[in-house]
Amino acid sequence: MTITKRALLRASLALGLSAGLAGAALAQEDPIKIALIHGMSGSSFEVFSKQSHTGFEMGLEYATGGTMAVKGHPIELIYKDTQFKPDVARAALAEAYGDDDVLIAVGGTSSGVTLGMLPIAEEYERLLIVEPAVADSLTGPDSNRYVFKTSRNSSMDMQAQALALKPDADLHVATLAEDYAFGRDGITAFKAALDGSGAEVVTEEYVPQGTTDFTAAAERMFNALKDLDGRKVIMIYVAGGGDPMGKIKAMEPERFGIEISTGGHILPVLPTYKRVPGMEGAVYYYYEAFDNDVNKWLVEEHQKRFGTPPDFFTAGGMSAAMAIVKALETTEEFETEALIAAMEGMSFDTPKGPMTFRPEDHQALQSMLHFKIRVDEDVDWAIPEKVRIIEADEMDIPLGRKN
Repeated sequence: MTITKRALLRASLALGLSAGLAGAALAQEDPIKIALIHGMSGSSFEVFSKQSHTGFEMGLEYATGGTMAVKGHPIELIYKDTQFKPDVARAALAEAYGDDDVLIAVGGTSSGVTLGMLPIAEEYERLLIVEPAVADSLTGPDSNRYVFKTSRNSSMDMQAQALALKPDADLHVATLAEDYAFGRDGITAFKAALDGSGAEVVTEEYVPQGTTDFTAAAERMFNALKDLDGRKVIMIYVAGGGDPMGKIKAMEPERFGIEISTGGHILPVLPTYKRVPGMEGAVYYYYEAFDNDVNKWLVEEHQKRFGTPPDFFTAGGMSAAMAIVKALETTEEFETEALIAAMEGMSFDTPKGPMTFRPEDHQALQSMLHFKIRVDEDVDWAIPEKVRIIEADEMDIPLGRKN
């Protein structure tokens, strides 16, 4: 072996050692810990949580190009079950911030449960991304600067629903909602959305969560509407089961000239919408309605992996993940104050198109879908066919709090 060859060999070995050390250093980078804190047991809402988790994991995959790492730091997911109990949720979030030392938490599913988590984020001065809970109050006066919300809110649901109803002085509405934060915030937002249109809410009915018998509430709504002239609508805003639309429809509201209107729902519930062909309403997401690269990837990959299209809580989970990755890529440091600075006013891609965190209250402003129910006997569920996309700037979403 010549001197030149020895020198080349030493150089090659040194280069290999340097590359190996660099690889070891990269592998040893501290993980970015993210906690997913949702109800996974104890409620019919479990399916919402499972969809959200699937979407979040797929969103991380998409946003990181399959590496599941940001700036060389691997992402470590920690899962905790709130059991849909506020006290359990608070303890789980405190454990995630304290014992597990997570940088960011994501949750929860029920608005009522999530409300109890907000003070924990403030106590530990760590970020909480609210997904998929909906209530306006989650970014309201009782919230705090550590809370960001990728899920839509009740005002978006209801302003979009009001636009779909085309309100005027000829419209009279009775509302049905569950008696907790989601339902009451929603009806408050719906009435605000109708303000100035001439339309009138003639009565409000609130039922306990888990209600399955809507007879008494329906009779009261029928009595409030039946003798009025003009368009008469029962607007249902119920997140859980119980099939209120089907049970009220079975009571034949049409004999009084009364229509039913409600927002969209997850795919397993949409078969019940076959009873109301032509009904118009609004929904957060339907997989066929949004034309962008992110949604195309989500639909194709979800169909390939699970044999079904993605549902709207799946899209929500993906949106939360993409917001977090964008923030981590943008921030100067992996710490709370730097992340807040990066996220206030930040726009990020989602399956619905771009969303933007409003700086004042950290609500993600976003579009909604105005649909009309179409029935196709070859499709298992009723199709919420796109009438149009209601863009974010068409809705005047009330400001929750000012940081």
